[in-house]
Amino acid sequence: MVYIMLAQGFEETEAVTPGDLLRRADIPTAYVGVTGAEVTGSHGMTLRADLTLEQMDLTELEMIVLPGGRRGVENLLDSGMTLDAVRFAYENGKLVAAICAAPSILAKLHITDGRRATCYPEPRWTEQMTAATLLEAPVVRDGQVITGASAGCAVPFGLALVEALRGTQTAEAVARGIVIR
Repeated sequence: MVYIMLAQGFEETEAVTPGDLLRRADIPTAYVGVTGAEVTGSHGMTLRADLTLEQMDLTELEMIVLPGGRRGVENLLDSGMTLDAVRFAYENGKLVAAICAAPSILAKLHITDGRRATCYPEPRWTEQMTAATLLEAPVVRDGQVITGASAGCAVPFGLALVEALRGTQTAEAVARGIVIR
């Protein structure tokens, strides 16, 4: 199961696009409402989560995904249960993914220390990533950690998540299905 964590102020493109691509690959994916069953993103789109944070079953976890959005990231950081779930995933060899501002959460948890990563190219976020080797790339995978740069990179980020879970052929099939040129 892939859990995509939604907190008030999340960046919609960074949550919806990867979730859509994962589901197109028939990968079990659930949106988890960190701040409630209905969560409003940074541009006013409200999503109904599949589960609340308390309903997550970490024994089913294959990957945890953290969308960005300044306020969304702040709210994820304020959720001890979310941080515990991210730590659990990482410490148990599961895939951990974050895009835009959200890799800063991985940095605070020391998950990106010594790893290659990317994040939103703004000092507010890059300065928090000093223990990582930051690359100017849409997506960076270093072992079990996958990071994406921004909302504009949501498709390559989502495809990287599919590839990490089900292989290159499945990711290529999903890309063909959405007509990546």
